[in-house]
Amino acid sequence: MNGLIQDVRFALRQLRLSPGFALVAIASLALGIGANTAIFQLLDAVRLRSLPILHPEELAEIKIVGGTHGFGVTSSEYAQLTRPIWQELHEHHEPFAGVFAWSVQQQHVGKGSDSRTVRGLAVSGDFFPVLGVEPWRGRLLAPTDEQDGSCTISRVVVSYPYWQSQMGGRTLTGNETLMVEGHPADVIGVTAPAFFGLAVGEGFDIAFPFCHPKEIQRQVFDISVMGRLRPGWTLERASAQLGASSPGIFEATAPSGYSAKAIQQFKEYRLAAYSASEGVSWLRVIYDSSLKLLLAITGLVLLIACANLANLMLARATAREREIAVRLALGASRGRLLRQSLAESALIAGVGTVLGIALAQLLSRVLVWSFSAKSNPAVLDVGTDWRVLLFAAAAAILTCLVFGVAPALRSTRSEPVAAMKAGGRGLTGSRERFSAQRLMVVVQISVSLALLVGALLFVRSFRSLTTFDPGMREHGITLAFLEFEDSHIPPSRYEEFKRELLDQVRSVPGVLDAAITTNVPLLGGSWTHNIHTAAAEGASKFSWVSPGYFKTMGISLQAGRGFNDNDTTTSSRVAIVNQAFIRQFLGGANPIGQTLRTSPEPDYPSTVYEIVGVMPDTKYNDLRGETPPMAFAPASQFPAQGPGVALLIYSNSSPEIAVKHKIAEAHPEIVTQFSDFQQDIRDGLMRERLLAMLSGFFGLLAGLLAMVGLYGVISYMVARRRNEIGIRVALGSPRAQVVAMVMREAGQLLLIGVVIGIAISLIAGRSAGSLLFELKPYDPLTLSVSIALLSIISALASFLPARRAAKVDPMVALRYE
Repeated sequence: MNGLIQDVRFALRQLRLSPGFALVAIASLALGIGANTAIFQLLDAVRLRSLPILHPEELAEIKIVGGTHGFGVTSSEYAQLTRPIWQELHEHHEPFAGVFAWSVQQQHVGKGSDSRTVRGLAVSGDFFPVLGVEPWRGRLLAPTDEQDGSCTISRVVVSYPYWQSQMGGRTLTGNETLMVEGHPADVIGVTAPAFFGLAVGEGFDIAFPFCHPKEIQRQVFDISVMGRLRPGWTLERASAQLGASSPGIFEATAPSGYSAKAIQQFKEYRLAAYSASEGVSWLRVIYDSSLKLLLAITGLVLLIACANLANLMLARATAREREIAVRLALGASRGRLLRQSLAESALIAGVGTVLGIALAQLLSRVLVWSFSAKSNPAVLDVGTDWRVLLFAAAAAILTCLVFGVAPALRSTRSEPVAAMKAGGRGLTGSRERFSAQRLMVVVQISVSLALLVGALLFVRSFRSLTTFDPGMREHGITLAFLEFEDSHIPPSRYEEFKRELLDQVRSVPGVLDAAITTNVPLLGGSWTHNIHTAAAEGASKFSWVSPGYFKTMGISLQAGRGFNDNDTTTSSRVAIVNQAFIRQFLGGANPIGQTLRTSPEPDYPSTVYEIVGVMPDTKYNDLRGETPPMAFAPASQFPAQGPGVALLIYSNSSPEIAVKHKIAEAHPEIVTQFSDFQQDIRDGLMRERLLAMLSGFFGLLAGLLAMVGLYGVISYMVARRRNEIGIRVALGSPRAQVVAMVMREAGQLLLIGVVIGIAISLIAGRSAGSLLFELKPYDPLTLSVSIALLSIISALASFLPARRAAKVDPMVALRYE
């Protein structure tokens, strides 16, 4: 222990004597380890951390094996099952000590047009008891709170953040109420601060009990079902039991109104149990591969930083050869000297790690902010837990080994007699001494090239997405969602009332046009119908839009006519199709006058549509991927009219306030919600933005580190060969030849590093290909630009020491030894 303390004190003295080296080394490691730890913290919060509930390892989710393959209607996030299936599982759940159902439902809190949207959880009465969640204030929902018949929300539980931000954290007296969907609801309790629900990264505002409506839509998948395994049961055993009971469950819950083939598909579904200890998360689906890729990128940056430090340590070890030789000659053991050298490396790694962990707290919060949409902020606990500390400790040990061992061995292996001879370094500098440094530089160059290629690919991919023309207008479009359920408009007047609302919006100053749609494009929504034509059958996307939709969205029809006021509920059904539809279902023939028939679904009877127009291929629900077959029909002929409407408003200003005021004057009970169409599209590109931003930053950082590393090695090699260069100059060698000699040395390292870097880039690019848009991982332009950029960086890094070498005074150089 005394020896260890002495070694640490000696290392501290050595670092104090070289403050510049200490600051560069610690800062490099702090940045590298901090970046790696920040990405890992995010990965830990999204992927690895268990739910903050009692015994999360016992929680399982019941889902259909392989999904529904598009059958039915999915009306809620994370929805996996229908209400009838839930009722069957609630009555027969042998593998589980308890089961519960839940769904995400956006709710409006407040009155009429002044209300705002909150994230709500509709839960069965066993939700909180099965999870083992305790109340922070008041009480939580219980089975007795479930309602039959009436679906008016009469009592709610609020989350801790909502209680703090919207209710001021005041004590519950039993008289607190919230106006939910136009009706007062008693606030009966507050959940604990750690409980955010079951969706990681999203949180919730209010939770309310399920209602049991008299009429259940058996084709709507709107809930998720989870349960706690009984003691002794495993997921495999529970899945086997669920599989055995599945035929009876799906036979009893089959919906009506579909074709016999579709019903048979439903009856062949099978249920299974899947681990839910880590909850569910769209962030996990969207960002899992991206975070792993970023962790690999930051790991490579740390490797470059370690290579830089290893070069610096090797240079220091060579400079201290005579000191080490004297100590060996005086009786110091090589083992003790090795420990002292490793103590210095460990001290640098330890301080760098501590600072890196502190830096990671800031970086991880910046990352959470970077993929939080304005309308949907990410809610993640990125605090430091044992996994993060273990990861940081492993990174510290690994970096210490990478940059500390080789210099330590170098400093203790020389022979005292040879090292102490005057001029022992030799007149030519013995190039073999620089092999380790050369290897480190080659590693830096090759890895830096791979990171630069990746950075350029992601930046160019993101730019392509943001500048891509989806075939429709993006700028100047405002989305308005209007709900008039509390207006007591009879269903028979829904279609007429929507036209009245549309006319009112069009009358607002600054509004150039507006249209109704059942599906807003490019934002992920989708509606699919199975259709039949004379030539083929299959699936096509469907939207119902009002006259003026194509003009509002800047889409020009290529043939036929658009919709007009004569296309009414009682007129013949008509449709406009895109080119992909014509290719797939009509064999490229002239579509005007031909017909298509939809397959029957509940509330959507089999219908024959006459094709009256042709539109170009535009993107449907996403900028990526191929354009699917699409059919548009008049909004007046939509078979499932409801008390709500989605409007697309084209204007030369921001019309939200004026439109909201106009509607509130005539209908104060209508709930309105607005968003900017272009911003919503940008919010859907957060993953690409994150990759472009971080890979670009780390790519430039890698290039800078490579420049510093190459500059350091070339400078050190020039310094070690100063007497040789002096002799060359004294014998008449032109100074330009000296510059060329040094540049040639750097060029060889660059060439080797580039060749290896290209190979790494091509191999690594395969895993990132799915994240690119309109680019291939082996894009020649990206490779060329990256090589050119790295060559410029390397030329600058090597030219400065080469120029300095050419100016050396021969007499000074020959006296140097």
